[in-house]
Amino acid sequence: MKQLIIDTLLAGKLLPLFYENSAETSVDILRTMYKAGVRIVEYTNRGEHALHNFKQLKALQIAEMPGFYLGIGTIKSAKEAADFINIGADFIVSPIVNPAVAGLCDQHDILWIPGCMTPTEIYTAQQLNAPVIKLFPANILGPAFISSIRELFRGQLFIPTGGVEIAEENLEQWFQAGVCAVGMGSKLITKEIVLNRNYQELYLQTKRALRMIESIAYDRKSRATTFENLNP
Repeated sequence: MKQLIIDTLLAGKLLPLFYENSAETSVDILRTMYKAGVRIVEYTNRGEHALHNFKQLKALQIAEMPGFYLGIGTIKSAKEAADFINIGADFIVSPIVNPAVAGLCDQHDILWIPGCMTPTEIYTAQQLNAPVIKLFPANILGPAFISSIRELFRGQLFIPTGGVEIAEENLEQWFQAGVCAVGMGSKLITKEIVLNRNYQELYLQTKRALRMIESIAYDRKSRATTFENLNP
């Protein structure tokens, strides 16, 4: 299960994340994401209705979304992790490195993606067997951070979250730096879209982001293949 989720993340290279107080709005957003081609989403534990809403989203996932994975983010304690694991969270995302959360996820064989901001935190997360690490907040760290520490943590999968934009230059910088995917919240699921319930715009924006990321990934692969052919 862990590897299937990682493979899904690597295939799409986009992890949308959001929270809404309204269960109905949350369902509409998730359904739109799936329709646009997204196969993995992080719902965030950022409001009093998160647990209730997550149950509704799980029901939607089971009924309508084959091949889709739904995780819960903003998990800071083992108690929070247990609450969502008990109702079917496919993976756990944290803004911090909490060994208790890591241990619980390991016990249940669930993918845990901790948030890190320093080399020491990254090393600690690796010791706790985190195959994917969230770089947070990404807008503070920037792509240059990844470029600087990548050689220290060869083989580690990184996903920046917080401030990643739907802009070719920004996305190109992140993938060039070496991330495996990007997390997008309010830059993708904007306040205006939610306020106006403009799910057609969300659909189009999500398709645009996916196409842009796919194009960047294809171009980078093509350049790498050309380089290898020129330098056998």
